[in-house]
Amino acid sequence: MTGGPGALTAQVGPTVVDAVPLPGTDVVFSIVRPDDMDRLLDRAADDPEQNLPYWAELWPSGIALAAAISTGGIAVAGVPCLELGCGLGVTAAAVLRAGANLLATDYAAESLALCRTNCLANAGREPATLRCNWREPDAVPLAPGGASWPLVLAADVLYERRDVEPLLGLVERLVAPGGALWLAEPGRPPATAFLDALRLGGWADRVTECSGPWPDPKDDGVVVRLHRLARAM
Repeated sequence: MTGGPGALTAQVGPTVVDAVPLPGTDVVFSIVRPDDMDRLLDRAADDPEQNLPYWAELWPSGIALAAAISTGGIAVAGVPCLELGCGLGVTAAAVLRAGANLLATDYAAESLALCRTNCLANAGREPATLRCNWREPDAVPLAPGGASWPLVLAADVLYERRDVEPLLGLVERLVAPGGALWLAEPGRPPATAFLDALRLGGWADRVTECSGPWPDPKDDGVVVRLHRLARAM
């Protein structure tokens, strides 16, 4: 990564490092994250699109998806893989450790910087990254060579009802026939609406659950549902 700790601090503000164990594994990531959420929220108040700094939190869904990859529950080695909303890079680090070719995306430049930092620290290499907002229909690219992606990953990306329709259109464009979308979510209503629509559209949904433990005590009791959404050939 270009720059160093000083450059990162200049971009994202003060940071802290959290130990993040992946449930069901002996893997513990060291994750750098912002230590000044008030600053980020104040800045988001001036955003005309109201993109809140969801990326700055350690969400159970990203940890659960990383754990599933680390235990071999999601085969990624050598697979071209796209992550929608990489956040702090917990899932991305697991993907790189497992040998995938990853493009990590997010709408926040700070998120992408932290993702690269955390992947380098925990996986020994950085992913390719792209700053984009997937609410814009053509913002997210196809795989190298112009093909659709065999594997798309998304952890807790559906916070608001306005996200459902754009994401439905996006996955129809991005996920290859016979490919899969892995979605980790903790039961938010927009995710339920999204999943119902995909099932009606013929996608097969295989669900497993992860109940932690999570590094933040406020998340005790959160159950993450991991959906393997397979697109028909």
